Amino acid sequence: MSDTNPLAGQSALPGVLGMLDNAIARIESFILASGVLLMALNTVSNVVARFVFGESLHFSEEVNRILIVMITFAGIGYAARHGRHIRMSAFFDLVPTQARRYLMAFIAVVTGAFMFFLCYYSYTYILSIYSTGRVLPTLNYPLWTMYVWVPIGLAVTGIQYELTAIKNLTAKKVYLSTSVKDGFDEPEQAIKEQE
Repeated sequence: MSDTNPLAGQSALPGVLGMLDNAIARIESFILASGVLLMALNTVSNVVARFVFGESLHFSEEVNRILIVMITFAGIGYAARHGRHIRMSAFFDLVPTQARRYLMAFIAVVTGAFMFFLCYYSYTYILSIYSTGRVLPTLNYPLWTMYVWVPIGLAVTGIQYELTAIKNLTAKKVYLSTSVKDGFDEPEQAIKEQE
């Protein structure tokens, strides 16, 4: 494989930051893949139980709710890693490349800070749920365990945006994430440059 087309999710950051980015990518991929597979297995098992035994699995809905929260908040970090969040870029595209690098770094820093802000508030929400002692009705697990994925996903997304800011400040090109270059000349693709 050439240096310009690494595996998807492979960080283009050097050293420790690149190793951190790659470790987070592997964990995200595992969480997303296992979450989707578990959700499919749970849903199919529920359908089979309903038609074969005439009764649904009583815990199936709660398990799927937990998995949806997990997949959603692991997915926002994954989307940030691959530069797939919605962007309003009309003004951004008119700016010269060097200014776009700094603008993208600024946008990434502000977005990352906002993710950390939301992470803090989601953490305080989990503490308030924890203090009530509420449990899921069927599984009898503490309700707060379902929402643990929210601050984790927001923190990982914040880290990803801060790494994107670092990449834009240290690279010669404009990056939407640590491994996805911005541009119209070629389709967006994961790249790795030795800069």
